[in-house]
This record gives sequence, C-alpha cells and structure tokens, in this order.
Amino acid sequence: MSGTAHGDERTFAALPPVRGRGFAATWWGRAWLKALEDTALDGEQLRLGRRLARGGAVGAVSVRPGRITAVVRDRDGTAHRGDVLLRELDAGEWDRLLGTVADRAGHIAALLDRDMPPHLVEDAAAAGVELLPGIGDLEPECDCGGWDHCGHTAALCYQLAQLLDQDPFVLLLLRGRQERELLDELQARSAAGAAAARRLAAAPGDAEARGDAEAAAGVPAAEVFAAGDVLPLPPPPPLPGQPGTPPLFASDAEPPAGLDVAALEFLAADTAVRAYRMLAEALTDGHELQGMPEDLTVHQDAARLAAAGPQPRITARLATGTDRSGPELALAARAWECGGPASLAVLEEEWTPASGALARARAALAAAWDEENRPRLRARANRWTVTDGPAQLRLGCDGRWWPYRRERGHWVPAGPPGADPASVLGPLLGGDWAGVE
Repeated sequence: MSGTAHGDERTFAALPPVRGRGFAATWWGRAWLKALEDTALDGEQLRLGRRLARGGAVGAVSVRPGRITAVVRDRDGTAHRGDVLLRELDAGEWDRLLGTVADRAGHIAALLDRDMPPHLVEDAAAAGVELLPGIGDLEPECDCGGWDHCGHTAALCYQLAQLLDQDPFVLLLLRGRQERELLDELQARSAAGAAAARRLAAAPGDAEARGDAEAAAGVPAAEVFAAGDVLPLPPPPPLPGQPGTPPLFASDAEPPAGLDVAALEFLAADTAVRAYRMLAEALTDGHELQGMPEDLTVHQDAARLAAAGPQPRITARLATGTDRSGPELALAARAWECGGPASLAVLEEEWTPASGALARARAALAAAWDEENRPRLRARANRWTVTDGPAQLRLGCDGRWWPYRRERGHWVPAGPPGADPASVLGPLLGGDWAGVE
C-alpha cells in the first residue's frame, strides 16, 4: 500500500469490503479509532459508519497535512464528501520530534519497517509532542449537514485505521510532513551528530563540540546497524596481517590477591586470536547469509582452550573446572584438534545408528577388500573395532566416520573424519591395508 503522491498529498484507492475482522490490528490503528469513539456523541452514527466502511462504501482516501477526505456513499447510492481534520504540528514540535527520532536509530528502522513502536510515541510525548490524536482531536466536516461525527466521517475514520495499520507515515503526513522530507531531515541530523562526535574526538577539551555531540553519545550499536539503510555507515575495517598482541602484565608491584596473571594473559591472547578469526569470516563474501554458530558449552570451551597448549597450571585449572582428570582433558583436547565440537561428541557419546547406515557401511567395507584380506570388525553401537588390530571406526551423528587408534590401553582420536569407512580405516591398519582405495 503506497498510494499516489501529488505534492503534499497522497491518494489511496478504495479498499475492498471488510468481512469478519476488525478495522485495526496495530496498536496505533486502534489508538486512532479510540480517539474517534471517545469523541463521537452518537453511538448510532458510529455503528452506521462501521457498516458503511465494512460494505466498501468509502471511495479513494486523500491524505494531506491536517486533513483526510473521501466520498462516502449511503446505502441508496447518495454520495457525500466527508472530511476529518487533525491539527498539524508546528515548527517547534517537529524540531523536537525529529531530534527525538534522530537520537535513536532504532526509531528510524522501525518506521522504515512500517512500524510505530510504543516507545517512539512515548519519547515524542516526553518531548512535548503528541503524535496520536486524543479525545476531540478528530474534527469532522461533511456536506450531509451533521454537526458531530456522522456515519460518513466515521466511515472515513474506520477506513483510515486500515491505512494506518499498513503505513504509519500516513499519520506523519497528516501531522504535516511527507515521508521523503522526513527521512532526508533525519539523515541530515544523524550526519550532523556524527560530525559533532568526530570533532569531540579530535578536541576533547572543546566545550562547544562536547555540547554538540551530546545527542550522538550513548547510542547502542545495535540501533545504528538496524538503520543501516538510512544512516551512512563506515566501510568495514581491513583484515590485519595477524592477530593483535594483547599487553602483558608488567609491574614491579605484586598482582592483587587471587589474580592469576599467566591465566589472564593466556585468555587475552586467545581472545585476540578468536576476534581475528571472526573478523576474517565476517569479511568473506556471503557471510551475512550464514547462520550464527552455536555457543560452546563450558565443557567444550575447556577442551578448545586445552588444545592451545597452555601452561600445565592453567591446564590443571581447566580440568578441575570441568570435573575432568588431567588425562581426560588431554584426550578431549586431542579430539578437539581433530574436528572441534563434532569430534568431541564422537569421543564422549555412544549411540545406536539406524540399520540403513550400518548396512551401507558394511557394503563399503566389503567392496574395499577381497574376502580373504578383509579386516574383521566387531560392532557395538556406533563403534566398530578391528578384532585383530589396534584400530576402530566411530560413526558420528552427521554420518561421517572417525578414525581411532589404541594407545596405552585407551582409544584415542587418530585424525579427521571421512564419508567412506574403508578409506578412513585403511591408513589405520598400515602395510597392505593403507593402500585401500
């Protein structure tokens, strides 16, 4: 629903009859109707207006600053011109309203989504600007001679509630400003705020610049990025050549009690590496189309940190914090190096695959070796162990096979996974086994 624009006027084609639903679904559309219903003195005229609007009796609706107009036909076909007037905001009110909206980029983003969040109206009211009409604000005029809201002006108001539902800029036009004019002014104010912030950064002692930048300070980043199609955003930063090096704790004084300096420095270095990888991923083409990765559990993150090879004291703290023994954490770290969370799950979880997956694996193994040389396997759940060799296959929930080797009485991860169990098993067996295609 866009309407046809001519100067300061927008004309909306007649809407079809309304059957089986209310005229307003949004809270601001219902607020518009409440202003009508709280103002009208004759309930019968309101009922007549609803019947006319539901029956499609309201023609094209013209919206311009301070006035809406439409031709409404009675049931006998008689046409009447109805008008409803609403006071335009004055220059001071528009200045305060625009300042309020420009200070919060989320307000701009909501309007562009054809939404009018309650806090936008509340912020405007706090600035002394009433956007939505109240009791007595909707003034009727009709050539039928009605002195209050007649059925024709009531029908026009019900019809406008539907238009407001679809586009809150209709209300702003009625209050005096067009959509394009509003967005241009908001962009200019946002740019001015950004320039003031840059001046403040260049001259932090400049009181005038500091005063100019007050409106630009403290805006949440999420709001700014939500309005990226209106506000000019800086280009993304270039990827550095390598992760940054965090500062080290260098002081002659003893660190505060309970502060593990080595652990803190290790975590800072790890954070720098992760930030570098996240930036590299964010700068790749198509990154915005990818889903967000799942957060790691404490159990998983401890394995990730242990795989980085920290000092033994830090590794011991990671083990204690996740109720693992030292060897258990070392095994988890080794699994993490082979394939992250998926590899860790294969190490720690045992489950029963579907019969179809097992049948396909048997067929693949049978095709890889002749019957005389084929390794004998003993299957239990998702783990297939070679009966006469220190090798094992484990099936992950994602359908990939993971190689395991027996070392010092324990099964340990032996490399990355593969879709074909024979190609994963061959290198584990060595000798003639390793040449299996």
